[in-house]
Amino acid sequence: MEYRKLGSSELELSAITYGAFAIGGTMWGGNEKNNSINSVKASIDNGVTTIDTAPFYGFGLSEQMIGEAIKGFDRSKVQLLTKFGLVWDGSNAGKGDFFFDLEDNGKKTPIFKYASKANVIKEVEQSLRLLQTDYIDLLQVHWPDSTTPINETMEALELLIQQGKIRAAGVSNYSVGQTIEARNTVTIASNQVAYSMLNRDIEKDLVPFSKENNLGIIAYSPMERGLLTGKYFKDEKLTSNDHRHDYFERFNLDKVKSFLDAIQPIATEKNATLSQLVLRWTSMQPAITVVLAGARNAEQAVANARAMDINLTAQELQFINTELSKL
Repeated sequence: MEYRKLGSSELELSAITYGAFAIGGTMWGGNEKNNSINSVKASIDNGVTTIDTAPFYGFGLSEQMIGEAIKGFDRSKVQLLTKFGLVWDGSNAGKGDFFFDLEDNGKKTPIFKYASKANVIKEVEQSLRLLQTDYIDLLQVHWPDSTTPINETMEALELLIQQGKIRAAGVSNYSVGQTIEARNTVTIASNQVAYSMLNRDIEKDLVPFSKENNLGIIAYSPMERGLLTGKYFKDEKLTSNDHRHDYFERFNLDKVKSFLDAIQPIATEKNATLSQLVLRWTSMQPAITVVLAGARNAEQAVANARAMDINLTAQELQFINTELSKL
């Protein structure tokens, strides 16, 4: 495993970081608690010291399971990353920007983006309780909220740093302009954004900005929610309440399959899976600090960690990029 400094912060994160969206169950067709907890433990046992979650993931369930899973590990050697700013019930329900209606098991829940100073403080206290810790290593605003001034949100993060409740502040899904504005109030360690072989939009502006300004990039959805594993082209079945039915429709699936077929020989030669090859390629891209990888069980967690064992030559990287240009 490689460990990389996150921007200008003092945090050292594992290049493969455990992404805990799926274990929350919501939008992912449910989950199995023991498997989920064991996947976190197996990740740590195999060098993945960094775990990224959010209150929205399972409406608190993801954070709760992570809190259970890290018991027995040295807390100083595990980095907990979480977020704030998506609300769905309680006193803040309906405040902020309407995001979308989450439909799960026949129930519709309106989700709003809301990042007021008071809400940041409230969410952090809840996260600390669920994670069973007294500090969070990196706290990130989940999505921009146009109803709250950015400086107000960032003032809350600065206060939490001063109080010792968080070690560093980050943003997520922020544009370069929004990131610059946030940096006027508090030191921003990173921006967590979508990035994959099929989605390289950030290379136009965020990547060069990050390189010039010592900003870390945390890449999420590197596997495009499982599409780049290749298994969904082999009669893999999704449950009826899995959001990926609609998500996968945004891609030209025939071209994606052809691309995966083209790079499969490289994975085979490395005695690796397509998933591991995709994760390793992503980790080697300019300005990408860490790559999030989800796992539903210990076996998947170990496989994700071992992606960093793959060595890719310049020629192999060029071949992959050439095939990507055909998409």
